[in-house]
Amino acid sequence: MARVIVDVLPKAEILDPQGQAVARAMGRLGVSGVADVRQGKHFVLEVDDSVDDAELERIAESLLANPVMEEWVVRRERGTQQ
Repeated sequence: MARVIVDVLPKAEILDPQGQAVARAMGRLGVSGVADVRQGKHFVLEVDDSVDDAELERIAESLLANPVMEEWVVRRERGTQQ
């Protein structure tokens, strides 16, 4: 079994109102030095070794992300068990 992490974020050119709200809240709370915040989604999948990288990319693109507005990173962590 492998743990697969898929992180999905809005593309840089897409407005991120949730991230902007977090950034403004940080300023109100006195947090300084944070230039930008992008809010996204984090998925953790437990898959067996028969699921190859191409299938993981297909899952991310067709189910977990909107490829028009979002970008994603898929990374596999081998040998991780709970």
